[in-house]
This record gives sequence, C-alpha cells and structure tokens, in this order.
Amino acid sequence: MHLLRPSRLAALATALMSAIALAAEPPLLAIKAGRLVDVEAGRVLTDQVLLVQGEKIKRLGAASQVAIPAGAQVIDLSRSTVMPGLIDVHTHLTVDARQQGYSQLGISDTRAALYGVRAAKLTLLAGFTTVRNVGASGFGDVALRDAINDGDFIGPRMQVSAYSLGIQGGHCDDNLLPAEYKFTGRGVADGPWAARAKVREMVKYGADLIKICATGGVLSKGDTPGALQYTPEEMVAIVQEAHKLGRKVAAHAHGASGITEAIKAGVDSVEHVSLIDDEGIKLALAQGTYLVFDIYNDDYILSEGEKAGMLPESIEKERQIGQAQRESFAKAWKAGTTMAFGSDSGVYPHGDNGKQFAYMVKYGMTPMQAIQAATIKAAKLMAWDDRVGSLKAGKFADIIAVHQDPLADVSRLTSIDFVMKGGEVVKASSAKR
Repeated sequence: MHLLRPSRLAALATALMSAIALAAEPPLLAIKAGRLVDVEAGRVLTDQVLLVQGEKIKRLGAASQVAIPAGAQVIDLSRSTVMPGLIDVHTHLTVDARQQGYSQLGISDTRAALYGVRAAKLTLLAGFTTVRNVGASGFGDVALRDAINDGDFIGPRMQVSAYSLGIQGGHCDDNLLPAEYKFTGRGVADGPWAARAKVREMVKYGADLIKICATGGVLSKGDTPGALQYTPEEMVAIVQEAHKLGRKVAAHAHGASGITEAIKAGVDSVEHVSLIDDEGIKLALAQGTYLVFDIYNDDYILSEGEKAGMLPESIEKERQIGQAQRESFAKAWKAGTTMAFGSDSGVYPHGDNGKQFAYMVKYGMTPMQAIQAATIKAAKLMAWDDRVGSLKAGKFADIIAVHQDPLADVSRLTSIDFVMKGGEVVKASSAKR
C-alpha cells in the first residue's frame, strides 16, 4: 500500500478545507453606483462600486480602485443615486391608519399584529430598512420584530417598545370605553415604583426601548396635548430603571413643561416636541437629547382624519397644534439641536413615510441634512450606527436607490426604485442585472 507523506497529507487537507470554505461562502454581489450619498461626510461620490457578500458590505470605493471580481453578480445602478437604507424612529406598524377613534375598539391585539405584517412590508418597500416602533398593544411589535428576524415575513429591522407607559386617564391609557367596563390600559403605571415595575415588565417581554407619555396627546380622548401628565419624579424613576437595564427612553411630549421635565429626567429622545420653548431647546442642546418631530401627518389628519374615524376633538386639537409644531421644528433646528427622522406612521398610511422629507426641507433643513436625520443620526439614536445608517465596509448591506437626484428634489424619496436589506434585493425596478 502506498502511503502519503505527512507533508503531502497536510497539503491535501489544507486544500480540502479551503475548497469547503469557498463553497460555504455566500455569492459576491457588485453594485455599480452612478452617484453614492456619503451621509457621514455629507457629500455625493460618483462612479462607485460596492461589493456585498452575505448580509454585509465587504468593500466600497471608486470604480477605478475597486475591481469587480470574476463571477460576481453585477447590479447596475450607474444611472441612479444610491443611499443607505432609510430609518424612521417613530412608527406604529401595528396601527391601521384607516381605523381610528372608536373603530379601534373592534381590533384585537392579534389582528393588529397581523396588520403589522402588511405595514412592515410597505415600510420596507418604501426604502425604510430600519424602524423604531414606539407603542403597540399586546406585545404585537415584539412578535412582529421576531417574525421578521426569523425570516417569516419581510420587513425592516426593528427596535420595539411594546406598550407605551403613561398615567391613568392619560394619552397612553385607553379612554374610549365607559366607566362600567373598568378598563385601564396595560401600559398604565401611577407612581415611581409602579412605573419602575412597568419598565421591568416591558423589558421582560421583549422591549428594546421604553416609550413614555410625558404629556397629553392629539388622538387621545379627554386630554390636552400641552398638559403635563407623568410627574418629574415618575419620569426620573422610569429613566433610571430603563438605563439600568440597558434600554433607552423615548418621551411623547407636546407641551413645553413636559418636554423640559422629560429632558431633565434624562430621556434619550423627545417625540413630537410641538410646543418646545427656549428653555427646552437650551436643555436639549446641553444634554444632547434627540428631538423627533413628525411634521408631515398634520396634512393627513386634517384632510383624511374624519373619514378614518378620528374624534372631532382630536381633529380640532390638531388644528391648534399642527402649524405650531412645524414652527417649533424650524426654531429648534436653527438653534442647532440634534434631530432624527420620525414620522408617526400609523397615524397616516404606512409606506408614505418619505412624504415627511419635503416638510423637513421646507422648514429649514437642506436635503442632505434631512437625509442624514433619516440615516446616520437616526442610527446613532438607536445605538445601531455600527451596523446601519451609512454605507461602509462591515455594515449591513441595507441599500436603496432612486433614478432621480434626491438632493435636487428631496420629494423623490417618496418613490424608491431599489431596495436591498441585508444583501437581499426586495425591490429592483431600477436595477439592471
């Protein structure tokens, strides 16, 4: 019998292992980008190549410097503007915009979660590859996140808060049923220790962050948007408990006092921010608190709210607060506060998230700044800027493209031609292969 020398045997073993490793590697994709938006530097690069392997970007650079390997699948976006996937940090994917007010009483938690499947797909196809869902009943957003992560459905990457926390009778309670039903929302927690316990409950059942209601709201019955609801002591307790457990806190707050107290308590972001005053702006600047203004949906509420079943008092509240919120956005942006893109989807139909960009530009941002708010800045708020928010080697291949130049007309972002999430193409109307 002829025996192989040990050195020859080792060489064969090495060759075999290399062949197995090559066979196991995912195929290589090469994307030709005519224009590429570098959101970190705030500039546009031309004639770029991105190499994608598996879920991640392997390499990117000028076509003159990055050769496309033989055998790579080529996606030609040389006539398009290529960008990182967009991020919306204020969504309600399990809410149907067509079922507002009393009609919501007929929607079970299970039905809401199933509606979220459709909403997640619409959101992803609209170019939003990552979202932060801030409020859902029945832990429906937890289930939706997990189903997407398991590959059961397509949708964006998600951070979820489960139930929004609030006071009895407040914006985050359910106030449509009469007293004989004795019904209180599951997110209600009155007093600092009860609020701490509620944070623990949300974390126990899968929440990635905590959402609180510091003030009244527009679409809730019987309260005033500007009125303080959670006390400073309760908010401090919630923030301390959430941060101790490694969770950030988002605070719904329309009124100036609620905004100020939430920032003092240490929340990571303030949502809506409609009536922020000079003190609130000064505090947000000092503490680096993110502000998340939803300045598109005023149009939808006033034009479509009645048909969707919104209460007359809610529509009237929106008339009083909508334009003030847009003016607050302009004032806070001019002052230099840090903002992330958040649209309150679910108040308006999912998939229309991109309509907000034009309003952000109208009220003070440049197109690049609006795009940065929906990419790298939103990613930093979520503490996911190591994985999403910009196009960079090692990050997820979450990539979108549009034929037209969104920096010339940001409204182009309402119609996305190409969407890739984690290296998988989910929409390709503009790509040539």
